[in-house]
Order: sequence, then C-alpha cells, then structure tokens
Amino acid sequence: MSGDGFHVHGPHDHELEHAAQGGHGEHSAMINQIAMFTAIVATVGAIFGYMGGATQANAGLYKNNAAIKKTEASNQWNYFQAKSTKQSLAEVSRDLTPREDEKLKYQAKIDRYEKEKNEIKLGADKLEAEATVWDKSSDEQMHQHHRWAQATTLLQVCIAMAAIALLTKKKWLEYAMFAAGAIGVTVGILAALHI
Repeated sequence: MSGDGFHVHGPHDHELEHAAQGGHGEHSAMINQIAMFTAIVATVGAIFGYMGGATQANAGLYKNNAAIKKTEASNQWNYFQAKSTKQSLAEVSRDLTPREDEKLKYQAKIDRYEKEKNEIKLGADKLEAEATVWDKSSDEQMHQHHRWAQATTLLQVCIAMAAIALLTKKKWLEYAMFAAGAIGVTVGILAALHI
C-alpha cells in the first residue's frame, strides 16, 4: 500500500520484480534455456508422433492391398486349375472316342483351354508380383514407423529429464537432456531419410 511515502510490498511482489530483472543469475538462465528447449522438443516430438502414426496407417493399408492382390491371384490360380481339369477331361474324351470328327472337336477344346490357361497364368503371376510389391512397401513403412516411434520416445525421455533437471538443478542432468534431445532428433532425421 502506498501513502505518504510509505510503501509495503505484497509477499509475491519481490519475486515478480526479481524474475523480471533477470531472476537468480545462472539458475534463471538454466530455467529459461530448459523451458525453451522443452517447448521446441515438444513441438518436434508432436511432428514425429504424427509421422509415426501416418506411416503405421500406411503400413496397414499396404498390407491390406497385398492381401487383396494375393486373394485375387489365388482366385486366378483356382480358375487355372478348373481350366486344367476341363482340358484333362477333353484329352481323355479325345483319346477314348473312335470317331475322327469327335477327336478334332475335342482337340479344338484342348487347344482353347491351353490358350486360356496361359492367359490366366500371366494374370495370376502379375497379381502375385503386385502383392509382393505391396508387402515390401508395408514392411518399409513399418520400419520407418519404428524409427519415428524411437525418435518420439527419446524426445519424451528428454522432456522428462528436463523436468527433473529443473527440480534438482543438476547441471549434468541438463546435459543429459540435451544429449537425449539430440539423439531423438537424429533418429527422426533417419526416419525421414528412410534409414
């Protein structure tokens, strides 16, 4: 309260003035440095977390696409097998019939089934190749997801170390926090480079 040249400070006024004027020297600088570093690390960690989630979703989508292509290929191989069975029956019928005109009719069917089987085989092989590509893409996305998850975890450990460093005022812990943050960012860079 002010009045007639007499001024009384509230209990927190002194601390506010002290903080505004630079605080407690080296410890105040440490607090500001850790606070700024923590904010940056938290932001980078959020980005890494998002990227990890995106790559995990992509991996699942790609694995699903691979399963669809494998199912389509399996259907083609079943169709191929049905044509093979029809071809075998036509061959038996051709070999058992005594009439030459019937033999020619069955041979035409055999030739048609052989041609159809070759076309079906090409389609089935193509679908299997596509499934393999989707599987490989899924595996690559999962590897990248693991890198993003590792980077995010390291940054979370860094943030926890920052809180402990602030509470304990231990300089070595502050250095460990910076090291964990640097390693986390490095692993994030590896994830971005697909390494």
